[in-house]
Amino acid sequence: MNIDPEQIEIVHNKLAKRFEVELDPYVAVLTYRMADENKKIIFTHTGVPPALSGQGIASKLAFQALTYAREEELGVVPICPFVSSYIKRHPEYQDLVVDW
Repeated sequence: MNIDPEQIEIVHNKLAKRFEVELDPYVAVLTYRMADENKKIIFTHTGVPPALSGQGIASKLAFQALTYAREEELGVVPICPFVSSYIKRHPEYQDLVVDW
């Protein structure tokens, strides 16, 4: 399945604690939990169905999630290996990372 990057709409589903992209019938997600009285956001998992892989969807999820963390002045704990590697590739987010 080829996706036009312009058609990717990321939704922050606060109730489910995840950023998500729904491309029928697939859903890609970046999940999180909050800690320290909601001053830290812990990114726990990025999941992209195989049919959607290789199209930059995980990177778009990480970008949106890290943008949210910056806007909300949250410390970031990147337990998720993808988010951790994304931050290493984009050092402009390194200042958000805090100890767990």
